[in-house]
Amino acid sequence: MSTVSTEERILSVLEEDAQASCGEIAERADVSKPTVRKYIDRLEERGVIVGYSAEIDPKKLSSQSIAMVGMDVDSGQYVEATRELKSLDEVQALYTSSGDHMLMAEVRAGDGDELGDVISEKLLGVDGVTAAHPSFLQERLK
Repeated sequence: MSTVSTEERILSVLEEDAQASCGEIAERADVSKPTVRKYIDRLEERGVIVGYSAEIDPKKLSSQSIAMVGMDVDSGQYVEATRELKSLDEVQALYTSSGDHMLMAEVRAGDGDELGDVISEKLLGVDGVTAAHPSFLQERLK
């Protein structure tokens, strides 16, 4: 018997293919369909699974440019700044970070020029955001 827990096997299948059916997950995780349903319900209730999404290859998007933007935020304005950043339509995801920057945002716009405007006007326009360092995504390798 595997030393990997049922929960970990189910999550591994979901991370690999968020569109897998309960039957596919059950087969690949070596459990029954009712077990899959029970674990997924429990994981969603506990907030472990927070959503399902499609992975996008930015190079193949003809109508969008994507950047990961590291941001530094004044600690006294952190709560208000993160609240405002989360409300921006162009910010697809916002993460806290223990790396070089306090926050990391996935930002999307129509093209590179528009993306630059979003970063310089909207992100840096948020009170408390002291710096924004973009990395423009070019090609998905995995």
